[in-house]
Amino acid sequence: MSGNGTEREPAIVVRDAYKRYGDFVALDHVDFAVPTGSLTALLGPSGSGKSTLLRAIAGLDQPDSGTVTINGRDVTRVPPQRRGIGFVFQHYAAFKHMTVRDNVAYGLKIRKRPKAEIKEKVDNLLEVVGLSGFQTRCPNQLSGGQRQRMALARALAVDPQVLLLDEPFGALDAKVREDLRAWLRRLHDEVHVTTVLVTHDQQEALDVADRIAVLNKGRIEQVGSPTEVYDSPASTFVMSFLGAVSELNGALVRPHDIRVGRKPDMAVAGGDGTAESIGVVRATVDRVVALGFEVRVELTSAATGNPFTAQITRGDAEALALRDGDTVYVRATRVPPLPGHNVIARGGADEDQSTLTSA
Repeated sequence: MSGNGTEREPAIVVRDAYKRYGDFVALDHVDFAVPTGSLTALLGPSGSGKSTLLRAIAGLDQPDSGTVTINGRDVTRVPPQRRGIGFVFQHYAAFKHMTVRDNVAYGLKIRKRPKAEIKEKVDNLLEVVGLSGFQTRCPNQLSGGQRQRMALARALAVDPQVLLLDEPFGALDAKVREDLRAWLRRLHDEVHVTTVLVTHDQQEALDVADRIAVLNKGRIEQVGSPTEVYDSPASTFVMSFLGAVSELNGALVRPHDIRVGRKPDMAVAGGDGTAESIGVVRATVDRVVALGFEVRVELTSAATGNPFTAQITRGDAEALALRDGDTVYVRATRVPPLPGHNVIARGGADEDQSTLTSA
């Protein structure tokens, strides 16, 4: 996660974009702006419209109505090659018969740049993406992560006004994706190219983006910093999509914001007012699962029989010595504010898991 919270002039502005495929509405009158120099993630499930929005910015798809501007220029009807964009897809669009160096230099050669300029530019980019020692190899001699770094270098070689990334790490295994996320954030901090990243991976968006736009059913549900969308979700969809959720006394809470204890009179240091209003919930331990440095406790409400989950530290789990079938008491330490919902008034330790009501 990054970003300094300073508002910048938008490099990309999408106004009232609408796109329909038969009966399916892919973009439902979307308004969207990307600040200059930022890395913005488009996050959502399959069919949410995130890739359609990216392709509309790229010029690969035309919206049925609405406009797209890049750096103040209306590019709605401008072909992709004249929009000043760099594009990286999930699957490596490399020239298999060319070396890494020639792949990166391809766009510069097409633009008939001087040989000395091409050499200097390619050398610099290969250094930046960590491929200086691989420039004479062909793409099939590289790992998946190296091929994507080569693709990014090729996209950056032509000095794009904006860089568009369509799930660039989606075809890679989990550890490689994690490493490349950190690398992409460092690369962006070095080159400062306005970047839009499409992903369905919540952790990827939270890790690398300055801003996240969460899409659902062709609409943008929320735009904000990773902290804003995670801690102050605009809807139940945003909260649920960005991570696991448990329900206590009508409130949606994060499992790691639930404290587990042996006694019903447990206090919560630093709990907010909404958390205090939920009260204590009595529950039965169904299963305890070690997850590295954390422990997931699967529980069932004693009052309603509804299942929910708490996430606690290994130290707390060891101190509690939890076993399947144990009776415990839980309460929330923090409840994100959710527009349109109230917390049901607190009862006793058995009055939990109530239905959400409208504010």
